[in-house]
Amino acid sequence: MFVRILAFIIVFGLIVIVHEFGHFYFARRSGILVREFSIGMGPKLFAHIGRDGVSYTIRMLPLGGYVRMAGWGEDTTEIRPGSPVTLTLGPSGQVTRINLTDHQDDVTALPMRVTSYDLEDALTITGLVGEESRSFVVDHDATIVEEDGTEIRIAPKDVQFQNASLLGRLLTNFAGPLNNFILGIVLCLAVILMQGGAQDASTNAIQVQSGGAAAQAGLVSGDRILAVNQTATSNWEEIAQAVSKATSDHKTAPSLTVSYAHQGKTHEVAITPKKVSGNYLLGISVGLKTGFWDKLTGSFTMAWDSAFSILNALKNLVLHPSLNKLGGPVAMYQMIGQAADSGLIALLSFTAMLSLNLGIFNLLPIPALDGGKILLNLIEAVRRKPLRQETETIVTLVGVALMVILMVAVTWNDIVRAFMN
Repeated sequence: MFVRILAFIIVFGLIVIVHEFGHFYFARRSGILVREFSIGMGPKLFAHIGRDGVSYTIRMLPLGGYVRMAGWGEDTTEIRPGSPVTLTLGPSGQVTRINLTDHQDDVTALPMRVTSYDLEDALTITGLVGEESRSFVVDHDATIVEEDGTEIRIAPKDVQFQNASLLGRLLTNFAGPLNNFILGIVLCLAVILMQGGAQDASTNAIQVQSGGAAAQAGLVSGDRILAVNQTATSNWEEIAQAVSKATSDHKTAPSLTVSYAHQGKTHEVAITPKKVSGNYLLGISVGLKTGFWDKLTGSFTMAWDSAFSILNALKNLVLHPSLNKLGGPVAMYQMIGQAADSGLIALLSFTAMLSLNLGIFNLLPIPALDGGKILLNLIEAVRRKPLRQETETIVTLVGVALMVILMVAVTWNDIVRAFMN
């Protein structure tokens, strides 16, 4: 149980951090103020203000994460009229910190009941200090402590998302999925290096698994299977088909006649496959290409094959919608746990697939996802002007509502499948 929980935390954290760092990096490069970098959603568990002024937080629900950027398309902070706040003043008399909470950690802070404020253009805050109405200039880099205790920078208009260049915003939106694709390829390369090479299904050379039926019959990795029960085989698919044909309709494991080449000599041996989960297995796997370029290009091929499988699954989901084809945090925990039980290589392979899956899913043109934001960027490029603020806000809110409903439905379906069936 502990290993499964640890694996889930590491895999989930890695994928989310890599994804959100893409948004974080390009937002900063584009001059967009990043106010918060969060792992998880919901109530805050931990927060730290970095030297860069960004609030780094960990939140309770493992449903993803986010980079909170300044701007009407991303984030605003509201102060209700009449709200009690405390102001920390700098040496020049400018406000450097606005605290909206009841917790006061600055004994020199000035209490105020806010009547009006402008933290985007004029950078001022006005309110009652005792019975006197006073106004203060707010420092451009001041922070505000929100009601849940999260301390973030205020968001002047010059550092807001919508004031960045169109290219900067497009790159910022695309960078998250891009980082997931890069992570997927890197993890595929790690898997290939750990297993000693890239899989090569185009030949009949095999890898022999320790303790399997083939190993007990004397075969070793690098041998080539020439025939199974007189059915000639020249590649991995033909080997798999020949074994399947020879073992079909057998209630007990049949003895198979396997011809193979070892160090240039042909041998023939009888092998009785082992039954695993209803299938008869020889204990062999696809042969490996061990050259440097084979390993490097193999990582891209492995990532592409995984991505292609994910795209096919998405196509089937669109053509035949079903919640059973989707998985939320509960299903992800179970699958990560199963991969962890199978060893490090299996866990890395699954993490690579999960990272690629997240990248592809986030590129879907659905409002609230990165793909929806990219679509709005492209519409702006064609129109040569952005959508109205109100229109984009409504579209985004509708997308968020749909995604929340879908997440709740998927999570409930996961729970039913895991614990009630």
